Amino acid sequence: MTPAENLRSRLDPHEQMERFRSSHRKVTEQIQKVIIGQRSIVDELFIALLSRGHCLLIGVPGLAKTLLISTLSRILNLKFNRIQFTPDLMPSDITGSEILEEDRTTGKKIFRFVKGPVFANIVLADEINRTPPKTQAALLQSMQEHEVSAGGTTYKLDEPFFVLATQNPIEQEGTYPLPEAQLDRFMFNLWIQYPSLEEEMEIVRATTGGEEPVIEPVLDSKVISELQRLVRLVPVSEHVVRYAVDLVRKTRPDSDNAPKYIRDWVSWGAGPRASQYLVLAAKSRCLMDGRPTPDTADVRANATQVLRHRIVANFNAEADGVSALDIVGRLLETET
Repeated sequence: MTPAENLRSRLDPHEQMERFRSSHRKVTEQIQKVIIGQRSIVDELFIALLSRGHCLLIGVPGLAKTLLISTLSRILNLKFNRIQFTPDLMPSDITGSEILEEDRTTGKKIFRFVKGPVFANIVLADEINRTPPKTQAALLQSMQEHEVSAGGTTYKLDEPFFVLATQNPIEQEGTYPLPEAQLDRFMFNLWIQYPSLEEEMEIVRATTGGEEPVIEPVLDSKVISELQRLVRLVPVSEHVVRYAVDLVRKTRPDSDNAPKYIRDWVSWGAGPRASQYLVLAAKSRCLMDGRPTPDTADVRANATQVLRHRIVANFNAEADGVSALDIVGRLLETET
C-alpha cells in the first residue's frame, strides 16, 4: 500500500478536512503572536507549502518579510537556512562544494562534498535579485527536482523542501532581473502591502515593549508530508480543471481563444506549470474552508498570485502604461 493509500484508509473525508483545518488554525495562531496583520499572506504561504510550491515575496524594507519566514520555520519545527544574495555570491555558496581531504590513516587524498545552505527544509533566498543569473540558476534543480547534483553525484534534499525568496521593489541599482525560468519555479508571487493604521499602531506597541512572544512548534516534517499527500488526494471535477487550463491558455497571444488585449499586450503567456499550481492551490483552499472538492472560485482566488509573474508584457503594453498585473486583473474581470 502506498503512503497516499495508507493515509486515505486511516482517515475518512471529514477527518481529513478537519485535520487540515486544525493544522492551518494552529499555524495561524502562532504566527499572529509575532506578525501583526498580513493574514492573506500567511494563508497563501500555508497553501504553497502544502501544495509543494515555492514563494517569491516582494515588499519594501521593514514589512517583516524575513521575520515572517523565520517564524514560520520555528512553528513548523523545520530546519531553516538563510542565504543573503549578493553580487559576489557563487553557485557553490548555495549548493555546496567538494573539498580535498587527506585520510590520516592511509595518507590518501579524497574529495568530500560539503553541503551548502540549500540543504534545509525552508530556505530563505534573501534579496534574490542582487546576485547574477548564473548564481540564481543554482536554485533551479533544487526547486524543481528537490535534489542537487555535484561532482557527478546527485544528493536528495530532505522533505518537505520550501524556498521563499524576497525582493525589494524600489531599489533597482545593483540588481539583476530574475530569468523567466527562475520565476516560473515559484508557485506564488506575493506582494506584501503596508499595514493599516490600527495594525501599525499594534506593531509599534508590540515591538517596543518588554515582553517577547513565545512561539511553540505545532507541526513537524512528518505531519507536513502527510498533509501534502492529502492535498494531492482531493478530487477535482473535469469542469474545474478545464476552467484552470482555459484561464492559463488565454494568457498566450498565439492561442486560438486569446482575447484581443492579450494579443496586443503580451509577448509570452503562462505555461502548463501555472495550470498545475492553480489546481493545487484550489485543492488546498477548499480544504482550508472545510469543503471536499474545489470549484472555479477557488481557482480564481489565487489566479493573480500564480499568473502575474508568468506573463511577459510587450512594448505596446509599456507604451499604454499597462502592467502584467493589469492584464491579469482584466482577464479575471472579463473571462468567466
